[in-house]
Amino acid sequence: MPSRAPYIETFDDGPGGWLAWDGRSTRSDIQNGVLVARSPWWVDYNHAPPGGGYLHLLAALHTHSAFVTDETRALVGENRFVAGGYSRDFTNARLTLRLRGDVALQGSQLVLLAQADVPGTRTNYVLTGQPLTITRDWSEQTLTLAPDPAQWTCLGSRHDRTDLYGEGPIEAVLADLNCDIILVLFPLTIVPLSPVEDIHRLRAGVDYAVDPVYLPHGVVMVDTVRLEYPA
Repeated sequence: MPSRAPYIETFDDGPGGWLAWDGRSTRSDIQNGVLVARSPWWVDYNHAPPGGGYLHLLAALHTHSAFVTDETRALVGENRFVAGGYSRDFTNARLTLRLRGDVALQGSQLVLLAQADVPGTRTNYVLTGQPLTITRDWSEQTLTLAPDPAQWTCLGSRHDRTDLYGEGPIEAVLADLNCDIILVLFPLTIVPLSPVEDIHRLRAGVDYAVDPVYLPHGVVMVDTVRLEYPA
């Protein structure tokens, strides 16, 4: 049976499987037991309109053994969530983070992204109803992962990624959160440095340069992540 004991990551013994992302998996920055995510961050264009929009990926944890490879272990060590056999049923779980930082948000918010394969597609939801507050002092903030569609925004897909990404019910995503959880900044304002006919059909940051003035910048630090399952 999957474990429903609290999952607690303090980063005192390395990343524990938490990744950074710049278009591919990269090693997260751990300093004195704190995960540090510092700009500039990669622009994720996979959910550009007609999808939900652009985002920065700050820190990600795979929740299924299929994504834990020799490559990821070499980058960020053993994934302690997967190795611990924790339940992927996040329905009504409480996720608490101890965090601090200093970020010019530029209209974005720090939110949790939940990604799961559901029948027929891979679905991404961001918990826009419960944004995290970034303060210069440490704070503990708790998110409740209820299957309430009013709390979540489905990201869908950009025009040419519908073979992978799509829409599905948040209930199914939380019942088996089988891809990953990610801390993201969303939404981003994308402004090209030079004229582009249709910014959403091209890939921001790949097919054209993005003006960094409009993007969030700064640092986010996470000291502890705690996941508690409902009784």
